Amino acid sequence: MTYIFGFFLVIVFFLALRYLTEFNFRQQMSIALVVFSIVATAVMYNQYTKKENQHILDVALKYKQGKTLHCAGKEVNATSYSLSTGTYTFIGLEGTDNAQEMISASECQ
Repeated sequence: MTYIFGFFLVIVFFLALRYLTEFNFRQQMSIALVVFSIVATAVMYNQYTKKENQHILDVALKYKQGKTLHCAGKEVNATSYSLSTGTYTFIGLEGTDNAQEMISASECQ
């Protein structure tokens, strides 16, 4: 849906350039292409961050369900790590081999 809105926005912008400015057609197409590239990049970045955030939330949910996760080549579970929900990092618990070790939730599968 966002792609359609971005494309519509570029068309409206191009039409405004076409009828309200004195640019020639080549200049108008160049400007419209630059604007379309910026909008497309912003949409792709938003989709990427949305996917990454969902992945981190899925990892946190699995951890809270008591499942063992594989993160950065290590096994992470509630008996050896705690979850910092502010930064979504796993911190090794005192008295374990992983004490004070920090692993980001984005590194988990």
